[in-house]
Amino acid sequence: MKKIARAIQWVQDHPGLFICPVCGDQDLRVEASSLVCAAGHRTDFNKHGFLYFLQGKSNDEYDRSMLTERRHLLEAGLFMPMVEAVADQLPVGPQTILDVGTGEGTPLLQLAKLRKEDDTLVGFDISKAGIQLATQLDFGGFFCVADLRHLPFNAGAFDAVIEFFSPSDYREFDRVLAPNATLIKVIPNSGYLAELRHLLYGKTGRHAEYDNQPVVDLFMHHYPGAKQVPVRYQFPLPSELRRAMVEMSPLHWGREARPITELDLGQLTHVTVDVTVLVGEKRA
Repeated sequence: MKKIARAIQWVQDHPGLFICPVCGDQDLRVEASSLVCAAGHRTDFNKHGFLYFLQGKSNDEYDRSMLTERRHLLEAGLFMPMVEAVADQLPVGPQTILDVGTGEGTPLLQLAKLRKEDDTLVGFDISKAGIQLATQLDFGGFFCVADLRHLPFNAGAFDAVIEFFSPSDYREFDRVLAPNATLIKVIPNSGYLAELRHLLYGKTGRHAEYDNQPVVDLFMHHYPGAKQVPVRYQFPLPSELRRAMVEMSPLHWGREARPITELDLGQLTHVTVDVTVLVGEKRA
């Protein structure tokens, strides 16, 4: 079965999940290779097997090359302990889960393999390049291009929303979360990728450490009593993945970042992964 046919079948098997991105209509039907609302607004299924919900061009600042390097690192296990920590915070039993800013999709695939549940899994990103890569995964979920400020999902459709280093729109998250559902947000701590930051910017200055307190405070404001689960480990970098580590991170985009030489890469034998998993509950 072609990807577009699988995508159409998936949407037909999960009615009531999506809304029209133009008018918000919940009464959607599949016509040929489009999702159509009662007012006639059409969202086309892409040949790669995803829905494109944006009303303009997607933001492809994360290009295919960068996302491919990211996949290499994630397949090697860079995020696995934090994915395991996220899995530990999800209830037992089938859940409908939304992955915000899914990128090229590997963390959501890894979560699915860890949970071994009959979950309904949806990942979205504003990057078309990322979603095209995500549809290449051997995956039973669904991917789409969408904007987190205008989610194309029905109210109360999800039991959990998860995000790895993504921006947030808590009003939209609360809209699509069911009562007493779970929101899990992974944020970097001060030691996150410290070795890479020090190579690029030195050990002093504004890039030397990251202060996540404003992000924590905002999350706690929206979800009082939320849990904070620290996750910290060192990830060894074999020589063939060191350049990929530099290329996958937006850190090397900064104007103050210095070029990384082969000698520098020889020093990058490991990176520290230092994050906090924030776990909140939508109040009924």
